[in-house]
Amino acid sequence: MRHSQPIGMDVLADVLSATRIGGTVFCRSELPAPWGMLFEPASRAGLHIVARGSCWLRMKGRSEPLHLAQGDVVLLPHGAGHSLTSAPNVQALPFPKLLGRCQVTHGPNGMSLSLEGKGPSTLLLCGSYCFEHDSVHPLLSLLPPLIHLRSEAGLMPGPLEAVLRLLVAEYVQPGPGTATVTARLVDVLFIHIIRAWLEQQPEGSAGWLGAVRDAQVGRALALMHGEPRRDWTVESLAVEVACSRATFARRFRELVGEPPLVYLTRLRMDVAARLLRDGEQSLATIAAHVGYASEFAFNRTFHRVRGVPPGRYREQAREAAEAPAASGGAGMAALAPPYSFPPVAPQAVGRGRRALGARGRAARSAPRAE
Repeated sequence: MRHSQPIGMDVLADVLSATRIGGTVFCRSELPAPWGMLFEPASRAGLHIVARGSCWLRMKGRSEPLHLAQGDVVLLPHGAGHSLTSAPNVQALPFPKLLGRCQVTHGPNGMSLSLEGKGPSTLLLCGSYCFEHDSVHPLLSLLPPLIHLRSEAGLMPGPLEAVLRLLVAEYVQPGPGTATVTARLVDVLFIHIIRAWLEQQPEGSAGWLGAVRDAQVGRALALMHGEPRRDWTVESLAVEVACSRATFARRFRELVGEPPLVYLTRLRMDVAARLLRDGEQSLATIAAHVGYASEFAFNRTFHRVRGVPPGRYREQAREAAEAPAASGGAGMAALAPPYSFPPVAPQAVGRGRRALGARGRAARSAPRAE
């Protein structure tokens, strides 16, 4: 059963904006059977698109291999180690070893691999998504280890299918501006994958979906995202969503994974980070914007949550933004650890990579856990 939840999707949009997700499709693989590739666990979310043919996916925690048909898309939000093979009984080689057996070419979309062979051929587009900082937003951290969206008739939403077709077309027949087009499409693809997964979940399911769809918790999330500077307390949020304080605090923690005021602090620091990256406002102005009367309290909280003082964070963001001009780098992706693929020539990756909202209690640097 499918549902529409504007409040939940508004929260999703804000979360994605705050965490600054960047995507890269960096490898196009033409693989005649038999073949197999093994990917080690990574610090980025993995992405696979079966543009032609089929294959099998294995990962820890799944007793049986998963069949991927032509048009299917797979997202591994937490970068779980996994393998892709042409058949269930084919041994997978570590990607660096497979790479050594392939013919490798470099183009505007990154790296292309091809193997010699006469078996049925599979065309894969492989990529990744990185988060702007290591401390992933709690809502995104509650996504499942594997999201598999099938291309079977009626199962894949039209907008997602349209984005996939455009992306595959750009890789099969690249033209002027292909690198820019594919970078934009990969970022849009992430949002459509999450949307499609949400729509396929049953009413009342737990975790991330339960948080944004739950009547009280979803409303509280929307309130905090809409007015992050407001002097929110557990009591005031409970009143706004017509729920007892104890019930609200317990349910929020069960669904979101952390107490309301801890979530609020993280949200405020995400908003502050966005302002530091994208604007020239003073630290005092940013502190007030996210609800801190004291610049000192803001600086201390930002340092605790993000690991660096806000001034240094702004410097790092500027350095990362200047990286492409200096060395063909990946902008904001420089603030995130790389996906665990073998090193390749800089020109193979550089061109294809893109680093794809009061006072009083609000001024406290460490809201109490509720």
